Amino acid sequence: MRQIIVFAGTTEGREISRWLADEGVETLACVATEYGRELAQEGGSLEVLRGRLSREEMEGLFRREGCPLVLDATHPYAAEVSANIREACENTGCGYLRFIRPQASLSDENCIVTGSVEEAVRRLAVLPGRVLVTTGSKELHRFTQLPDFRERVFARVLPSPEAAAHCAELGFPGSHVIGMQGPFSEELNLAMLRQIGASWLVTKESGKAGGFAEKLSAARQAGAGVILVGRPPEQAGVSVEEGIRTLQKRFSLKTAPARPEKKRTVVLAGIGMGVPENMTEEVRRAFRDADCILGAGRMLESLRDLRKPLLDAYDPEVMTDWLLKHREYQKAAVALSGDVGFYSGAKRLRTAFEQAGFSVELLPGVSSAAYLCSRLKISWEDVRLMSVHGRRENLIAAVRGNFRTFTLLGGRDSVKNLCEELLEYGLDRTEVTVGEQLHYPKERIVRGRPEELLTQDFDGLCVALIENPDFCGGTALCIPDEEFLRGGAPMTKSEIRCLSVAKLRLQENSQVYDVGAGTGSVSVEAALQTPKGRVWAVERNREAAGLIRENARKFRVSHVEVVEGEAPEALEALPAPTHAFIGGSSGNLKEILEVLLRKNPSVRVVINAVTLETVGEASRCLRELPFEDVEILQVQVAKAKTLGNYHLMTGQNPVYIFAGQGNGRDSQGRE
Repeated sequence: MRQIIVFAGTTEGREISRWLADEGVETLACVATEYGRELAQEGGSLEVLRGRLSREEMEGLFRREGCPLVLDATHPYAAEVSANIREACENTGCGYLRFIRPQASLSDENCIVTGSVEEAVRRLAVLPGRVLVTTGSKELHRFTQLPDFRERVFARVLPSPEAAAHCAELGFPGSHVIGMQGPFSEELNLAMLRQIGASWLVTKESGKAGGFAEKLSAARQAGAGVILVGRPPEQAGVSVEEGIRTLQKRFSLKTAPARPEKKRTVVLAGIGMGVPENMTEEVRRAFRDADCILGAGRMLESLRDLRKPLLDAYDPEVMTDWLLKHREYQKAAVALSGDVGFYSGAKRLRTAFEQAGFSVELLPGVSSAAYLCSRLKISWEDVRLMSVHGRRENLIAAVRGNFRTFTLLGGRDSVKNLCEELLEYGLDRTEVTVGEQLHYPKERIVRGRPEELLTQDFDGLCVALIENPDFCGGTALCIPDEEFLRGGAPMTKSEIRCLSVAKLRLQENSQVYDVGAGTGSVSVEAALQTPKGRVWAVERNREAAGLIRENARKFRVSHVEVVEGEAPEALEALPAPTHAFIGGSSGNLKEILEVLLRKNPSVRVVINAVTLETVGEASRCLRELPFEDVEILQVQVAKAKTLGNYHLMTGQNPVYIFAGQGNGRDSQGRE
């Protein structure tokens, strides 16, 4: 005697049958085919009955089993079977519980809704192109009415011998039959449609559990139209979730079915300038298909008419926490300005969502750089792309080294600040094009020299394209000594400076200390080698510190920061260095090296020494402290001096150059 009989024609029907049996409820699962019997996993308290039953046969079964509760978990389109189950229950006095899959909302303009498979076939008779049929093998014979069905129609059916034999009997060639068990992912649906070259997808509205949304989305991406066979009128019933609660109460169960949870999806979509006309069709579709939309205030304005739940947020933690609390939203879309690959929050968001267990997709948008260049009718493959919106960037270095530099700006005074900086570093001949509220009704594009734009008012939503006719594409090396402003401060001479900077092995984003910077000649040379990095010129003499600032402006290296003070105390508050040059230590060499190693145990160090006392101290420090790959060079330079018709070589003082790499341990030997 069974406690429950389940007509398990769906995935959820089989899952619930297995769950009830595992909880000790004597369960009989009824399936139509041998393949269904295999999927039901008979065993323990679960017995599986295979075969299609008439109403009379159902009544006999119910009476033999003592009139148990009957669960109707058949497919939404199995209307005749469902009606027979309900009537058999009424005739035998059995309790009847019907599970209903919720219907999907249809808003796709490429979807043709028909009342039957016959009507779908009639539509296809006048529509050209190949067809993928996913309505099962039972009504596949109707598609043979198409005169060219053997060439046009591809059938996706269950992977059972009966289904394969039925397709062969109908005349479908083997290459046009796909035997697979669903539901299918969007990616797999898309791959099938593209492989076939399908113009049409014929499907039934099988709900979320049947993968209906994935079919629709794949068809859109493949450019295929959808012919939807509408559901028959549904009888009264309950949702799967509500039905499970009823079963838990009926059989005093505390657990729920361990249904495999599908990974939730977050789409990070670039919305371009922010107005609907500027979005790609792919991005618009992502927002239409989403269960909810997230993004910072302005990004959501053009999406409110979609009437989706909205979250005004930009912080990754706030977004992930909100989605984790709202598990009813299976597919979320995040609106991001411009393009997701151009100074976008997409990088941080992707990491946060993936760590939280979401599947993440990225959709590109039209960047403000591409849009502004198109409005100016210029190409942008040679434009240096930057952003000073909420970030520190070496914009002056980029302008100095490139004809065209594009940057995102931020804040109401951003244009004024940009123009002031250009003028401060002698870039008064540049032409600046400011794009304000691009693609919005109040779009404004203004072009002028920095001094012309300085006094104009601009909105905070701005970008700028800077053209520098005096750009220098290469990087200066061994700047002649006479080009520096010197005053009375000491300076590392050109040849020694060139070799010392070379021994630092700088990268474009290196973080460099110049200790005892003097006139700042090494600071300038290092800054020119590190356009994406930063240089701290540490100098205790106030007059010399002023010279460093003047030289930084002259050579247009805005990323040189002067630190007035004596090392090592002046180093304590600075960020950790990757490289350090020590041209003067005032007797504190060991203490300076210890601070450097504490801040970065792998720091690269170059020391210049002129006196024998400093040579001895540098040699001892590099031997006693955790440095490796130590080099010691002694360099003496002689330069020709003209005397009448003759050239006399004049020797400079010999200089010792020490170079070493921290071995990953600080001065105490700790990693």
